Amino acid sequence: MGWVFLGILVLLVIFVVVVYNGLVGARNAYKNAFAQIDVQLTRRYALIPNLVKVAERYMQHERETLEAVIQARNQAVGSLRQAAADPSNADAMRRLSESEQGLSGALGRLFALSESYPDLKANQNMMQLSEELVSTENRVAFARQAFNDAVMTYNNRREMFPGNLVANTFSFQPAQLLEIEAPEKREAVQVSFQ
Repeated sequence: MGWVFLGILVLLVIFVVVVYNGLVGARNAYKNAFAQIDVQLTRRYALIPNLVKVAERYMQHERETLEAVIQARNQAVGSLRQAAADPSNADAMRRLSESEQGLSGALGRLFALSESYPDLKANQNMMQLSEELVSTENRVAFARQAFNDAVMTYNNRREMFPGNLVANTFSFQPAQLLEIEAPEKREAVQVSFQ
């Protein structure tokens, strides 16, 4: 009888260790995935001052727009630092998402205004920076998708039985998805056949 009890206890300990290690692995996977977002957003933030510098040569009367871009960029940099320090912090992830949406909006206004300046549109540096920014935006989108997939895997392991028993016992907190969506992307596309 003692051997049976000891055998059950050993199996239970092995089970807890396996589930615990799976949770730790999933948590480390989403943190690593966030590190990839960090790399791409840092690249994006480094491009923006150069973009503004080129644009301000042509857009002297648009100082307010240029300053809004720089202010939004600085806010996003601060939000990224907080989120990178702890990707499991839901509040930091929410602030990063909000600041990224603000930066995207400010950049959108800058590019919309640049359409009014043909010399700026034709500037080789502006075209190259715009292309690099678009490329970086695509990398951010791919990295964000990988992060959100890793978060979903972690949260599933954390919430499903029997992992939830181990997760609750060892205080594994839920992870937050990173949603950086421009509101206009959620609107239905309007098509006119006239």
